[in-house]
Amino acid sequence: MATDLLKEVEKRYLKQDLPDVKPGDSVKVKIKIKEGNKERTQAYEGVVIKVRGASVNKTITVRRVFQGVGVERVFLIHSPKVESIQILRKGDVRRSKLYYLRERTGKAARIREKINTEAKGKKQGQTAEV
Repeated sequence: MATDLLKEVEKRYLKQDLPDVKPGDSVKVKIKIKEGNKERTQAYEGVVIKVRGASVNKTITVRRVFQGVGVERVFLIHSPKVESIQILRKGDVRRSKLYYLRERTGKAARIREKINTEAKGKKQGQTAEV
């Protein structure tokens, strides 16, 4: 009974317009930043190396290399400070946590892109069976 009440309260704070983000995806997260009395939007672009939590507590860890230094940020995706999340590329990985990218640089840190096989078949004039 208490968990039902908790879920009911959390439901109000869930965002409905978020994409399905998975490890290996390249994303652009737009964050609201307050500087003094001004507010602006800043984009943070990188690869999702970890997804954890559920419901309101769901977080993603995004990693990017900036001036030769790896930088990781954790975003609470249902936070009001997160304006939007845009998936730039879908990654094709076999792990749920991509910590091995921390030791790799350059070409060794590349991730294969997931190609939609249904769309590929339709481009060639083939019909997909249902």
